[in-house]
Amino acid sequence: MAGRLEGKVAMVSGAARGQGRSHAVRLAQEGADIIAFDVCRQLDTVPYPMATPEDLAETVKLVEKLGRGIVAGEADVRDSAAVQALVDGGVREFGRLDVVCANAGIAGIVENTWSITEDEWEELIAVNLTGVWKTVKAAVPTMIQAGNGGSILITSSTFGLKGMSRMAHYASAKHGLVGLMRTLATELAPHFIRVNSVHPTGVNTPMIVNEFVAQVLSDAAGSFSLQNALPVEMVEPVDVSNAIAWLASDEARYVTGVSLPVDAGFLQR
Repeated sequence: MAGRLEGKVAMVSGAARGQGRSHAVRLAQEGADIIAFDVCRQLDTVPYPMATPEDLAETVKLVEKLGRGIVAGEADVRDSAAVQALVDGGVREFGRLDVVCANAGIAGIVENTWSITEDEWEELIAVNLTGVWKTVKAAVPTMIQAGNGGSILITSSTFGLKGMSRMAHYASAKHGLVGLMRTLATELAPHFIRVNSVHPTGVNTPMIVNEFVAQVLSDAAGSFSLQNALPVEMVEPVDVSNAIAWLASDEARYVTGVSLPVDAGFLQR
C-alpha cells in the first residue's frame, strides 16, 4: 500500500536529531524523499549541547534504510544563501519540492524578561523566527513555479499560544510564527499551498532533556512548570511527526491557516 506522500519531496530543517529527525523519518515512511539540514554546531547563547555532524549522518542512515532518497547538508537557517543552496540542490536531485517542514529552533530559559541579554534575544529571534522566514522564502518560489501545490508546516510551541515566565524571547518568536503562518496561508492559497503550524508541549528531545533544563526545573519552585493535563510528562517526537505527516498529506487537503496543538492538554491547564 503506497504511503500518503509517495512520489513527493519534503524538506526538513533542524533534521539532525529530536523532532526534525523524527519528522524526516516519518515523512520518509510515508514515501517522501527528503532534503534535510541542520546547523550542526554550538551557538553562542544556547545553554545545552546542540546537534553534531554525526547526528545528521544518523538521520541520513535512517532515511536511507527506508529506501528513500535524501540530500542532507549543514546549513544555518540564518544564512539565506546556504538555505537556498540546499533547496536548489535538493530540487536538482529530486525534481520537485512539495513539503516544507520549518522545524529548526533553539530554546532559552532566563531569570526574567528584563535580564535577557541583547545577544540572547537577537540570536533566538534570528533562529526561531527569522530563520523560518528565510527557509520559507527559499522554498516558496520553486513550489509556486512547479504548480503542484504543497504543504508548509511551521513548528511553533504551546508558548506560541500562551505566555510563559522566563521565556519571553522564545514565546515572542513562537507567537510571531503564528502571524507568519496565517499570512502565508492567505498569500499561498491561490497556489494550493497550505500553511499550518504545530504547537507541541514539552517533547522528549535533547532540547528539553538535558542538564540545563533539569537544573532549571529543580530550582524553579513552581515558577516554571511544563505540567500537562494528560498524565504524561512529555510527548514523544513521533507524536508531533504524526501530526506533521497528516497535515502534509492529501487527507488534510483543505486544512490551512490552522494552529494545531499537540500538547497533552497543556493549554487547558
